[in-house]
Amino acid sequence: MKLLPVALALCTAIPAFAATVPVTLDFETATSYTEIGTLYAAQGITFTADAVGLDNNDGIGGYFSNAPSGNVGMTAFGNDATMNIAGGFEGAFGFFYSASAVITDAVQVWSGLDGTGSLLASFDLAANAQAGGCSDTPYCNFSSAGTVLSSIGRSVTFGNTAFEVVFDNVSLNAVPEPSTALLMPLALAGLLAARRRKAA
Repeated sequence: MKLLPVALALCTAIPAFAATVPVTLDFETATSYTEIGTLYAAQGITFTADAVGLDNNDGIGGYFSNAPSGNVGMTAFGNDATMNIAGGFEGAFGFFYSASAVITDAVQVWSGLDGTGSLLASFDLAANAQAGGCSDTPYCNFSSAGTVLSSIGRSVTFGNTAFEVVFDNVSLNAVPEPSTALLMPLALAGLLAARRRKAA
């Protein structure tokens, strides 16, 4: 088998290798009142300064209960609470939240980084923090919200929810960055070349 045709075939298959990667941010390794920052940088996801962790096991605790993934959530401590996804994300996007007040345009999805570009989706959040009669913590009830994006998003702003909402299990389908997508065909071409040399 000649290497050039194989390499060309692999390069034309790049879109197949560049399929989106499902990511769920559960914030379980974050700590209270500390910036989420680069906690998810390995997945190409970063947060600006006002997005912080909230950990029920921090010695004060009792902030929220019944969250979908344990004892740590994310909250906004100011207007600059934005999630940036370097390669973008597409398709289904969703999250769980517990809100102490009704908030219009609470969470917004944008086509550019840092809440710029076109507005792709906007979520109004209901005051659900103690829905159903729960009262063991200030935020004891979580609801889900989600949408399917018609184009690639690159940031999500949470700043309109400052001091009012706890978030958990933010889910998205990340688009691999082009450099990452190119590595797979190159690696396969290298393996084929090594196999060819071994066979010879």
